[in-house]
Amino acid sequence: MTVLLPRDKTASRDGARKAAPKAAAQASRNIDAPHIATGDIKPAKDAKKVFIKTYGCQMNVYDSERMADVLAPIGYAPVDVPDHADLVILNTCHIREKAAEKVYSELGRIRRHKTDNNPNMKVAVAGCVAQAEGEEIMRRAPVVDMVLGPQTYHKLPEMIAKVHRGTGEVLETEFDTLEKFDELSTHRNPKGFSAFLTIQEGCDKFCTFCVVPYTRGAEVSRSVAQITAEARSLAAKGVREITLIGQNVNAYAAEGPDGSQWSLGQLIEHVALIGGIDRIRFTTSHPRDMDDELIRVIGAQSKLMPYLHLPIQAGSDKILRAMNRDHSYEHYKNLIAKIRASRPDIALSGDFIVGFPGETEADFEATLKCVEEIGYASSFSFKYSVRPGTPGASLPRQVPEDVKSDRLKRLQDLLYAQQTAFNKSLIGRTLPILVEGTAREPGQLFGRNPYLTGTHFFGDEALIGQIVNVTITEAGVNSLIGDLAP
Repeated sequence: MTVLLPRDKTASRDGARKAAPKAAAQASRNIDAPHIATGDIKPAKDAKKVFIKTYGCQMNVYDSERMADVLAPIGYAPVDVPDHADLVILNTCHIREKAAEKVYSELGRIRRHKTDNNPNMKVAVAGCVAQAEGEEIMRRAPVVDMVLGPQTYHKLPEMIAKVHRGTGEVLETEFDTLEKFDELSTHRNPKGFSAFLTIQEGCDKFCTFCVVPYTRGAEVSRSVAQITAEARSLAAKGVREITLIGQNVNAYAAEGPDGSQWSLGQLIEHVALIGGIDRIRFTTSHPRDMDDELIRVIGAQSKLMPYLHLPIQAGSDKILRAMNRDHSYEHYKNLIAKIRASRPDIALSGDFIVGFPGETEADFEATLKCVEEIGYASSFSFKYSVRPGTPGASLPRQVPEDVKSDRLKRLQDLLYAQQTAFNKSLIGRTLPILVEGTAREPGQLFGRNPYLTGTHFFGDEALIGQIVNVTITEAGVNSLIGDLAP
């Protein structure tokens, strides 16, 4: 553990510890709107207010919820605007180049608001930008009181206490992941009928474009007992669908109740036994860790939804080697064939990066061929962006921006066409829908099908929280419309 204790902000910052190396972009779903989590322990009536804004992936959403959990016992209640907050936390993402700049822009707005309206506000930067750019954040944004990496947010109460004992900064970006898991409550207040559940953190793969090994650390798995306790708690509070998440979720390996080391496949079958849990998903996976046992469970476990996110990033073996993916396109294609043989109704999702250094037109054409041969129901695709200090940034033959933009459009045109075709293939089918709430149109409900596609239909609000059968009548690129089946 590394802690820089509070000190006078007028003092020199030269002694601040260097943060982890800067890292490059990895394809990921981005969340632009703030996500506010609620803690399990209700704060007192005179509670302080905390505003948490989340950037990035599902893991960051989960982490924000847990920060709210650990702050509740010391009197902090979540609010959905920062105006009168006692504490503002930006839970950051370092995935793409503009993500960090968004954080600095937000800090600029917070600084002005604090100076003009709320001088006692404390500001914290958490997550992957904090891990990778801790010293830079302190240099560029003096408004920040605390910087904490992804493994340290359970230490927030201690850090806040130190800040309140004096003026200054706290820089803490390293902490043992297992200790973090031990400190976290297994009881949460979920917001709906589906919930994320962290089972693993970190990655040992060191792809040359990826920030995770630097900001999340080595692969560490949470114990089966902790995961089971949290899943049971979620089920007791009405959650019917659980998504097991981790940076490299299918690398899961932890001691099971029988004393042996359990894999993700064994864990899924164990969680499936919990009453009330009707649906299970997992994300994000790496092709190198997709073993035969997991493929068997994908086919055998009915509660596991037929939807798999398995990134490949590129179709060219040359580019895959430059990315340090440690698998070929042929390996990936054979893996998909085995998965589809085990679960014929599986729908695939993938990640793609275009314009990686050295990518030629022939390499890009190989990615298009990959997409055509595999076929995807959904996808996430991005242009590679250079980040100083990462292996990818120092590679020769960086691809011009206009070329990357052209390739991204061509790739997305193909991917969106496949997504639309998949959705249209569902017309006429009757699918089970987990009803999540009401839609915009009066009398219309909204839910998700086994393939994670948003589905709209008319029905009574009493159906919210239930799994109902809906016959699909219309399909677009991002959603479906149907009729409640009799």
